[in-house]
Amino acid sequence: MQTRVVGLLHVNTKVLIRSQRVFYIKRLLVILTGTQFNPHGVCCAEEMFVAAFSEQEQRELAEKLTSLLSTYRHISDSYIIEFFSESLWDTLPVSWQDALGDLTPPQIADLLLDKEIKDRRYPSVWPLSLLALRTAAHVLSFPRKAPDGHGQDIGAAVPEEFQSNQSQSSLLGHIFRKHVKPKKQHEIRRLGTLVKKLCDQVNCSCVVDVGSGQGHLTRFLSFGLGLDVTGIEADPNLVFMATKFDRQLLLTLTKENQKSGNTQSLHSAPGPSPRHVVGWVNPKASWDVFIQQLGVTATESDSIGATSGPYEKKQRVEEINLEPHSCQIRVGELQNTSHTNKTDINSSDSVTQINTGVTPSGMATEMLTCKPIPVTDCDAKKPARFVLTGLHACGDLSSTLLRHFANCPYVQVITSVACCYMKISTQENPNPPGIFHPPCSADTAEDSCLEFGYPMSDWVHGLPGHQLSYKAREGACHAIEDYLHRLREDSGLLRTHCYRAILESIIRAERPDMRRPGVQTVRKAHNLSFSEYARLALPRVGLPADLPFDSDAVDAMLAQQGRVVAYFSLVLLLAPVVETLVLLDRMIFLQERGFQSELIPLFDAAFSPRNLVLVAVKPKEAQSGMK
Repeated sequence: MQTRVVGLLHVNTKVLIRSQRVFYIKRLLVILTGTQFNPHGVCCAEEMFVAAFSEQEQRELAEKLTSLLSTYRHISDSYIIEFFSESLWDTLPVSWQDALGDLTPPQIADLLLDKEIKDRRYPSVWPLSLLALRTAAHVLSFPRKAPDGHGQDIGAAVPEEFQSNQSQSSLLGHIFRKHVKPKKQHEIRRLGTLVKKLCDQVNCSCVVDVGSGQGHLTRFLSFGLGLDVTGIEADPNLVFMATKFDRQLLLTLTKENQKSGNTQSLHSAPGPSPRHVVGWVNPKASWDVFIQQLGVTATESDSIGATSGPYEKKQRVEEINLEPHSCQIRVGELQNTSHTNKTDINSSDSVTQINTGVTPSGMATEMLTCKPIPVTDCDAKKPARFVLTGLHACGDLSSTLLRHFANCPYVQVITSVACCYMKISTQENPNPPGIFHPPCSADTAEDSCLEFGYPMSDWVHGLPGHQLSYKAREGACHAIEDYLHRLREDSGLLRTHCYRAILESIIRAERPDMRRPGVQTVRKAHNLSFSEYARLALPRVGLPADLPFDSDAVDAMLAQQGRVVAYFSLVLLLAPVVETLVLLDRMIFLQERGFQSELIPLFDAAFSPRNLVLVAVKPKEAQSGMK
């Protein structure tokens, strides 16, 4: 294939008329991806997404994605901080260097990254291989624009709901904005509304929010949308904050109702107080272990209680043991006790006891210790069916939830928003940096020790070149819309990659054994000279702040900042392609098990970069079997 591409590159593109250029782009697209180029309607991921996305179309798209990424693996696997130390610019074809080397940042945005641009004006003739790569990357990636058109132009910073006040969504009630950052306000409103619609569709009012953190989504689903919600979170400190914020919200409602003389809730169909579970979802454990964590069995109701479990902060660090607890307490009980602490609104709501304990790190913290409530005390008497949701569930947690959806008869619907693709386990790298994976035990699901976060599907696993490196998956987490904004503004922030790449070359000259050491972010590095930046950064890798370096060589590298930006833009061009393959693999996994799924760009991508929500609903016959 490389020979065929090179042969086409030898064509003198300067003398080609438009029809000839289109012909050669067609040929390159077919060679690279198998994609047939149609200027009047490209057969692409976006069209297949909008229309029926059949099993065959999913498989064909996976083949094209793996083919494209295999061809340009040297770009997606490269680290921009090694731009100088590994001579990354020289790895590009000379014709690409000529086309990209002198572009301004706004030109890079328009000509390379922005797929919405229709009328492109090139300062020079681009090689057909570069045009084909750009077209293939744009065509094969899932669309990231929200379906209802609420989002603004690509590269803008704030959705419409924040135009009047950048810290408060005009579409979310004030009681749900407290303690919640604008990005999270945007996410919980849109995801919560989707979950509510799905609950109504399958006639199920119970929701399990995995990785619930401080409970922002849980509160909106429960108090705002009237659902019966359980949140499970590995970090007990976040669970404590969630219960604290629940109490504050309820007291605010009580005060506002008393002030208005309204004895009813401010919401038309309030649900019970959310329940919070401290528990770590083991990716190797079977679905029935997960159900046990929630306090649900086949004969119990879908008003879910809680149990204890090992936890991890961000990703699991150490284990602690907590008494099983249920987070069920009545609003009336809260109101009866609220007068005892009028100056402190942190009185208990969702737990029956709060004791002072010591974490494994030795730091004192408040721990949850609650007694379980019998199932007969729960409000709901329905079968144990629930909707499973995870908002930016990290790494393997998203793939674990999909397996639970596919295997567990009690899960009727799943909405999965993934993030941190670099933390996904693979056969080549079963334990990514910073991730704990437990050994196989009695709780381990059958064959789960051979299961990984990617690939999940048998089809993608069988495709040659399907492997995705840690670096490629890490690159898929970058926010292309934010970088577009920087390019269009020609922001000073663009120089930070160049600074770090120069620093890497200096570090390797002094310590050849030190490769890509972690350098904590230097605050406002783009406003510093490189000498000032190096003085602050070098001690962070154990080198003296006054380490001498060749000023002329540094100046020569600084002059190549435009090339650094152009190369990083090539890497970023492939980021949505990698993300599409990861998510498509999950869709095919569900398809192989008989479940249809959709991928919805629910959030504003410029505001929430991981904006794609995977939605699957079990067929009615599967649902009816649980009634």
